[in-house]
Amino acid sequence: MHSAPAVEIAGLVKRYGSEAAVDGLDLSVATGTVTAVLGPNGAGKTTTIETCEGFRRPDAGRVRVLGLDPYADAPALRPRVGVMLQNGGVYPGVRAGEMLRHMASLHAHPLDVTALGERLGLGGCGRTPYRRLSGGQQQRLALAMAVVGRPELVFLDEPTAGLDPQARRATWDLVRELRADGVTVVLSTHHMDEAEQLSDHVAIVDGGRVIAEGTPEELCRGGAENSLRFGGRPALDLAALLKALPDGTSAAELTPGSYRLTGTVDPQLLATVTSWCAQNGVLPDRISVERRTLEDVFLELTGRELR
Repeated sequence: MHSAPAVEIAGLVKRYGSEAAVDGLDLSVATGTVTAVLGPNGAGKTTTIETCEGFRRPDAGRVRVLGLDPYADAPALRPRVGVMLQNGGVYPGVRAGEMLRHMASLHAHPLDVTALGERLGLGGCGRTPYRRLSGGQQQRLALAMAVVGRPELVFLDEPTAGLDPQARRATWDLVRELRADGVTVVLSTHHMDEAEQLSDHVAIVDGGRVIAEGTPEELCRGGAENSLRFGGRPALDLAALLKALPDGTSAAELTPGSYRLTGTVDPQLLATVTSWCAQNGVLPDRISVERRTLEDVFLELTGRELR
């Protein structure tokens, strides 16, 4: 028996004046999964997430978080949901340790504050005022504040922005442990590799709607073309090669002696290429198959980089 979705959005509309930031968006987030919501600036992603967090009231549509209305039922949801904000939401003069202990005190069964702080590299700055923390330390404190209360659902906004590789890896490990413990994570990130590594499900938002969704593997595969690269002598007769390959395959010589075939790359295509090379006295080398990445998919769908 499947549990109810942690987040259900149906026909969400949110306008600012005459502009619809979100225009009929539908999205379901399965309980106990990591879902990445990706979108270029102005796509409606941030407004959607802020509506789920209860910070904005929808103009139309239905939003349910853990079965409740995030705006009308905000007092009941707050103890169950963790929210990581980009601006931190912290008074500049408060000390890092004090803020984290305060957040823990608001929950019945919080994580161990000292252990969490040490894990996220905050052990040495507990007495430092928030305004004197580095950008990376402020980011890690915001993450710690979001998870210290053992939430059922956590919204993470750019959790690794500005972090060094070690801190980034620690954050990834923490997200994976949250999922293993049954916590639902909704992740907003500008790092495509982060979305691919951490997410069970990816939703790409543009124009106020979800324009594509699925697992990272499904999105990168879904009718996608892959590439076969190989090396050989310069100026091969690519027109002759293409006659031996399936319709829809394209070929290009990227640099002298370096070739890329784009299309449905499967064992038959590889065998056809090597056979053609053998018949034409070509010894192919550096053969590699390249899978379309999530960034490729994003650019194809939106025509914009995720910045």
